[in-house]
Amino acid sequence: MNHYANKKSAAESMLDVALLMANASQLKAVLEQGPEHTLYTALVTLISLSLSLQVLVGILLIFIVKWNLNDEQKHLRLNVFENIATSCIFIIVVINVFITAFGVQRPNPGVRQ
Repeated sequence: MNHYANKKSAAESMLDVALLMANASQLKAVLEQGPEHTLYTALVTLISLSLSLQVLVGILLIFIVKWNLNDEQKHLRLNVFENIATSCIFIIVVINVFITAFGVQRPNPGVRQ
């Protein structure tokens, strides 16, 4: 059981890293466009919130992987941490839906607008 949970948490961590890199790239694109972008403040805020929550989830997953699931005294704490991580992941997904909906486009220097 502990081996399965560790593999599951490791897979979640890898997905978190992939999303972290995507959000960092989106933040770079928004910052390159500058404040003249119509949704600049909203996008910077949403991406920053998403990045912060991803770091929190990453830290939670590190603690979850480190603790022994066979120790029954830690079951309640691990369950709480798993629930917090799952809730944060849901919020991250919702935030990233809004980031995608608002549209982060990289400036194309060859195309005039």
